[in-house]
Amino acid sequence: MTETCSIEITPVGPIHASIRPPGSKSLTNRALVCAALAEGRSILTGVLDCDDTRVMLDAICQLGLDARHDPAARTVHLPGAGGGPVAPDSTPERPIDLFIGNSGTTVRFLTAALALGQGVFRLDGVQRMRERPIEDLLDALRDLGANVRSEAETGCPPVIIRANRLPGGTGRIAGNLSSQFLSALLMAAPGAQNRVELVVEGDLVSKPYIEMTLAVMRAFGVEVEAGEKLERFSISAPQTYRAREYAIEPDASAASYFFAAAAITGGQVTVEGLSRESLQGDVAFCDCLAQMGCTVDYGPDRITVTGGGPLRGIDIDMNPISDTVQTLAAVAPFADGPTRITNVGHIRHKETDRISALVAELGKLGVKVEEREDGLTIHPAVSSESGLSGSGLHGAEIDTYDDHRMAMSLALVGLRQPGVVIRDPGCTAKTYPAFFDDLAALTSGR
Repeated sequence: MTETCSIEITPVGPIHASIRPPGSKSLTNRALVCAALAEGRSILTGVLDCDDTRVMLDAICQLGLDARHDPAARTVHLPGAGGGPVAPDSTPERPIDLFIGNSGTTVRFLTAALALGQGVFRLDGVQRMRERPIEDLLDALRDLGANVRSEAETGCPPVIIRANRLPGGTGRIAGNLSSQFLSALLMAAPGAQNRVELVVEGDLVSKPYIEMTLAVMRAFGVEVEAGEKLERFSISAPQTYRAREYAIEPDASAASYFFAAAAITGGQVTVEGLSRESLQGDVAFCDCLAQMGCTVDYGPDRITVTGGGPLRGIDIDMNPISDTVQTLAAVAPFADGPTRITNVGHIRHKETDRISALVAELGKLGVKVEEREDGLTIHPAVSSESGLSGSGLHGAEIDTYDDHRMAMSLALVGLRQPGVVIRDPGCTAKTYPAFFDDLAALTSGR
């Protein structure tokens, strides 16, 4: 997409199209970590090329691994280290300094993985990254014998890791902040010197992402004993991941925008490369649309969403699929009744406070939204008679808060409502650089 400060979305009629989104960011960064720790050379296919995956790859290369990335072929050839990284020349005064931008997966996954090695490492990012809590992960790593700390003692990055192999033992982690903390611990645990037991305290958010982590670990040769409710995990250690060829699915979170486009325009969109059996929990976003009145067809290698009938407001706990909260928030104004989204308080700690940001930006569009600590209620802004009611839906310039999901989700409102302008559309480079090009192609039938 051409660099621009803003982009105006062109309203369209019902969309009838198919698309294959780029590879999953969540799977890409998990596979990169497991491959980097593995014995032997892995080949990853379907790799996503975006800001978040680039900073992970750059860090891996800085750690001495000769990762060969071909963005056009969507492949990475990665010789693993056979364990944690070793940096014998690093010192507290001269650590290995790794820049991780605003990538939550990178800072969390690498903080744990680096603790397996030997040397002094420092992870830092953009200003927003320095505001994102990580102390719970550091506490759990200290339970396992790691020497890790928040450099500024704020509980946020920059993070300093003085690694001398990870002893192991029992670690406790709060379940209500970020499933990525637990995923980071799980992926690092096999490389510890002794068996690792992980105990989740409280309710675990985004459980499908933990199931995804376990599936990727299994693919690279490591089994984990998990409690029935994912409240406790036991990992035999030390053991080493085994290199392999690994295919990465299209991104289900990215697919949610195209499914939502079908619902909003009353059209039909097929996403190729996904199925009900996908490793990614966000395919369950389609269940939300089905509850709202859409028809969903699942094939062995595709999912089709058909709109066209009246949309109904729903009351839904989106904790397991919280990365799609903003997508549903873009659909909700076109429903006949209010949509109440609950149990997603943890998304206040993402790239921005996503609940407050949605309230502010939907409000600019004339949508009435009630904010709660753990979610929000979005009221209808359309009428079945006119399509666009006098209740207040109108165009507006939408701020995106350097949050890729704010840009991609609220752009969808512009498929029905004229005058929707997305500021800083380039922020989608974090996970989906070609999003606006793909949206234009989808809506033009190309």
